[in-house]
Amino acid sequence: MSSTATPANLVDPTKRREQRKVLAGTLVGTTIEWYDFFIYAQAAGLVLAGLYFAPMTSDNPALAQIISWASLGISFLFRPLGAIVAGYLGDRLGRKIMLVFTLVLMGAATALIGLLPTYDSWGVWAPVLLVVLRIVQGFSAGGEWGGAALMSVEHAPVNKRGFFGAYPQIGVPCGMILATFVMYLATTLLSNEDFLAWGWRLPFLFSVALILVGFAIRRSVDESPVFKEMQARKSESATPLRQLFRSNSKQVLQTALIFLANNAAGYLLIAFFSAYATKHLGMERGPVLLASTLAAFTWLIFTMFGGIISDRIGRIRTFQIGYVFLLLWAVPMFMLIESGDILWFTVAILVLTIGLGLSYGPQAALYAEMFPANVRYSGVSIGYAIGAILGGAFAPLIAELLLAETGTSISIGLYIAGLSIISLIAVSTVKETKGRDLRA
Repeated sequence: MSSTATPANLVDPTKRREQRKVLAGTLVGTTIEWYDFFIYAQAAGLVLAGLYFAPMTSDNPALAQIISWASLGISFLFRPLGAIVAGYLGDRLGRKIMLVFTLVLMGAATALIGLLPTYDSWGVWAPVLLVVLRIVQGFSAGGEWGGAALMSVEHAPVNKRGFFGAYPQIGVPCGMILATFVMYLATTLLSNEDFLAWGWRLPFLFSVALILVGFAIRRSVDESPVFKEMQARKSESATPLRQLFRSNSKQVLQTALIFLANNAAGYLLIAFFSAYATKHLGMERGPVLLASTLAAFTWLIFTMFGGIISDRIGRIRTFQIGYVFLLLWAVPMFMLIESGDILWFTVAILVLTIGLGLSYGPQAALYAEMFPANVRYSGVSIGYAIGAILGGAFAPLIAELLLAETGTSISIGLYIAGLSIISLIAVSTVKETKGRDLRA
């Protein structure tokens, strides 16, 4: 007896190959972009304060570290500009050019940081140029995420948008895994003296190799018809900023506030925790970085799980579960970290990634479904960028200031709990979007 395939079971091999190219392109591209972005965050907590900012602060380590965290955050202010410019040029020069451009721009800035002389050699010009290169990184990152997210979601089957949209999302923990592991190798294979003298530059220079890999992959992916379709959609949606803020300002505000707590807690994991553990608690740098790498793996797993489960229970419910988890874990997490024991430190950040993943995996699908097609690219990009400014941009700086003011890291936990409440309320004001027609 022969069986008859239903239309739902028929798979177009060409379409499947195109989808695989899109998923590979978004994952690899965002991984490399965020490696470059995060390697600076790691260095800002470990070495940049002493090499570039301490001589300007009369050798005040605390103030130098605060300025170093500020240099991390300032790049976020240029993400919206990157989103706007990338959309504008993408309509005129083509999406292929812009995808490669943002990748090369980010990688070039990262490599130049690895070559930049310190304050002892160039004086005040050294930190000034460091900040300029960091701004270039922020500009590039702002032009990257919106296109990668929409590329995945808009070409997904309607019942798998969360899963497809999780691919550019896991590029963030993948980038963190790569950045943290490379930094771990540099700190463990070299003596502390060699690492501070020149070894810290190696992870930045490694970006050159990643640029070549990313360029080859993106150049291949861009040849698919899927990218041409996305380019046609972008031409309709990248420029009408006046219409966006006239008709969809509420959604822009909602997307920004929804991202607030996740981005802040994520940047504490990416940058602050390792610096706090080594500098304030006296823990060994190698095991701390290894624990952070392990946490990035669990972040990846729960981010993908968050995207998948949102296809079943909805985007809003998945976000709510993630933020309730972050709210409840924020203070106990710091109580474990304060023990100074590497095992409890590892447990604290691993558990954190459960809430991070559930409140990050569905983001691309939710944001795409919140905006109409004619303003979608601008809406998701600008909302994401504003949320990053309000959330993660200065989270390590705020954490450092809270620590200096209160003398206890519990205050940082209360800060994250407060942001979680705001983001929880924001996502609860959105009506469920799962299954919404993206062509509208």
